[in-house]
Amino acid sequence: MVTDDSPAFHPDLTRARFMPRTSATRGNRRLLRALTRIGRGRPPKGGELVELGDGVTVRVHRPAAMDAGQRRPAVLHLHGGGLIIGSATQGDPLCRRLADELGAVAISVDYRMPPEHPYPTPLDDAYAALQWLAAQPDVDPERIAVIGESAGGGLAASLALLARDRGEIALAGQVLAYPMLDDRTDESAAAHPRMLRLWNGPSNRLGWGMYLGAGSALAHPAGPTATTLDAASLERAVPARRPDLTGLPSTWIGVGTLDLFHAEDVEYARRLTEAGVPTELHVIPGAYHGFDASEPTAPVSRDFVQRQVDALRRMLSAS
Repeated sequence: MVTDDSPAFHPDLTRARFMPRTSATRGNRRLLRALTRIGRGRPPKGGELVELGDGVTVRVHRPAAMDAGQRRPAVLHLHGGGLIIGSATQGDPLCRRLADELGAVAISVDYRMPPEHPYPTPLDDAYAALQWLAAQPDVDPERIAVIGESAGGGLAASLALLARDRGEIALAGQVLAYPMLDDRTDESAAAHPRMLRLWNGPSNRLGWGMYLGAGSALAHPAGPTATTLDAASLERAVPARRPDLTGLPSTWIGVGTLDLFHAEDVEYARRLTEAGVPTELHVIPGAYHGFDASEPTAPVSRDFVQRQVDALRRMLSAS
């Protein structure tokens, strides 16, 4: 773990000062959702688009060379977007890379989103995709890992918890890039609030509020998100609220020091370690939320993604 009290952006991230403080807002959410979902109805290049029902699809990437009867490791990807924007097309480059470099069957899930489909629908969609993946004849069901970024990282964490609770599919690992884990987080949790980029407190309240069924997000900024969920359901919906993290698979977490989710991610890694879960935490000094997607060619971004690929390789080979 690296700690850094400096508010300076990482020197590799030369566009950071030009980035907006947030992306999705109440005013632009519908437009952004429409823009980020362009192309979701077309299969990925060299892959397949599979319908699971109820409007849920998975984008499937398989290794170029497949031996008949051979069972491969697999990776399930969940896209980011604050729970309210984005689509599975965002995972195409990573899934193609995982198929090519790891010889894995890699899928990205186009889960339904709130406010039309609040919790538990997105999580149920992710679990349905996991069941579909585990049932594929070319997949080894004992070598499946999940990966996600931002809101997708939070859903991946929830999916790992749900898989543990149901006991039907034993995951080999979870890779969480700056995951959105705690609905109670606001800008007061940020070390340097004015340095936040691409996701801030108001957007976080909006996303969590819609996901938890409180579309107006009426909660006090520093308090829990307003919701009609009972306490048990709220725990199941929000990974950071889960009291028991034992029995989860090996975990990799990465986050920047200038990310709204820095404190909650470091705390989740600490709790996982205390629960006996093999956990690897990478904290990137001066990195903002979504830096690797916004500046993909920066050396720090390439290293960040490579670390995730390497973590998946270890998880899938150790199973």
